[in-house]
Amino acid sequence: MLSGLVGACASLPWAFQKSFSTCSSNSFAIVTTSSIPSIPSSGSTFPSTHYLLQKLQPCRTRRILVPRIRMSQSKVDEHHPVVQVESIAVKNNHGENLVGLLHETGSKDLVILCHGFRHSKESAVMADLADAISKEGISVFRFDFAGNGEGSFQYGNYLREADDLRSVIQYLSGRNHAITTILGHSKGGDVVLLYASKYGDVPTIINVAGRYDLKKGIAEHLGKDFIEVIKRDGFIDVVSKITGQFRVTEESMMERLGTDMHSACLSIDNGCRVLTVHGSSDELISVEDAFAFAKIIPNHELHIIEGADHKFSKHQAELAEVVLNFIKTSIQEGKD
Repeated sequence: MLSGLVGACASLPWAFQKSFSTCSSNSFAIVTTSSIPSIPSSGSTFPSTHYLLQKLQPCRTRRILVPRIRMSQSKVDEHHPVVQVESIAVKNNHGENLVGLLHETGSKDLVILCHGFRHSKESAVMADLADAISKEGISVFRFDFAGNGEGSFQYGNYLREADDLRSVIQYLSGRNHAITTILGHSKGGDVVLLYASKYGDVPTIINVAGRYDLKKGIAEHLGKDFIEVIKRDGFIDVVSKITGQFRVTEESMMERLGTDMHSACLSIDNGCRVLTVHGSSDELISVEDAFAFAKIIPNHELHIIEGADHKFSKHQAELAEVVLNFIKTSIQEGKD
């Protein structure tokens, strides 16, 4: 049985060696190949999950050595770059941990992804974009803003999240990465635009379904009389099927209402390339917000994805294509 396993392994276009044990007649040896390049499932005789399972005889430990097969490493890297995922915690200016995942491809160029309201680095938009970008050989970092994902949520904090992003950029720049693009979805779209207006040290900004007027969209969550209630009680407790339970304080509300995206966008440097992507069927933030951004941001491109909702649920591939084309063009222009 073992000789059959070795023979099967030797027929593959890659090599590995692992130790494994078996302890019953129904045991399986599991050899993971997560550290090797992704192998296309088409024509493969092995599972796409990259697990090799072979039923073995009980109660003995074996070490299988599979002879290394010669191959062109450059060709494999070109089509299937090795992506190593590393968990990183970055301290912000308030001593809080910003927990993120670095998808390291070996490239110096790096894209940072910023999630939306009441979401995290694990949201579908963040995870799918990280996968698509890293497969093109570009390193990616996606992280949780303070109070999101692995912390206690706080409403508002647009400008504070822009400062969180600053801490992340400084840290990753210190690791010899060139931050070529920052991308934000929904609230994250506003955050990356605010960052560009305040710091101006990242050449490419991508705003995915961001909100232009932050005074809008509040009543839908808090009720039409939210101003009176929050002035009277000092806070509003919100329970939502979509966003869960959270508290809105008067201070956090005033921070949101006082954040002027119009003025911020006008102050973005002409040399900064900005892309806005929005779905024509966005049910949370009107596509009209995208046109408003397009009117006032100096160096701006607009792409509307027909039929897409706020999360691009059925349009992830099209979103990734638009984003990747913009990122790769920007990187190339930076090298010319």
